[in-house]
Amino acid sequence: MKLFKTLILLGILGLLTASAVIYSGLYPIGADVPHNKLTYWVLEQARERSIQRASADIVIPPLDSADMLISGGEDYNAMCSSCHLKPGEKESDMSQGLYPQPPNLTLAEHDDDHAKEDDNVTAQRWFWTIKHGIKASGMPAWGKTHDDDRIWAMVAFLNRLPELNPNQYQVITARE
Repeated sequence: MKLFKTLILLGILGLLTASAVIYSGLYPIGADVPHNKLTYWVLEQARERSIQRASADIVIPPLDSADMLISGGEDYNAMCSSCHLKPGEKESDMSQGLYPQPPNLTLAEHDDDHAKEDDNVTAQRWFWTIKHGIKASGMPAWGKTHDDDRIWAMVAFLNRLPELNPNQYQVITARE
């Protein structure tokens, strides 16, 4: 019984401490000040586990048509490249100003945490992330304005993006 009372007291003290930190405004929330390691770890874990759970049952359509590649490339160039970059770019004003910095999707190994995923898991994660966005990260929920076919076209393009050089990228993403 004493252990139970101690745990309850510690829980209450923890909530009071968290409330004091939150309401004091002392925690820096500017995008130019990184989170402390614990906060970053907690947010990363929450994001990764949430996407993993939410995307696990997504059924992937065929992604190998040229029309999908071109359509997805046009959308990527217009909506994504300022943050996630174009082939040959290492950074942009947008990618430098966001925290956490968005992954450079032009690189084959843009995310070491997911390097061992199979292509299906990666496609599911990309689809879910593009459709639903990520809170407080700058990643919008494109599913509010784009249907699933259009989002799958972006996924099809992302599958090929790391293979493209700047000239190939320019040809594929040019709007008529």
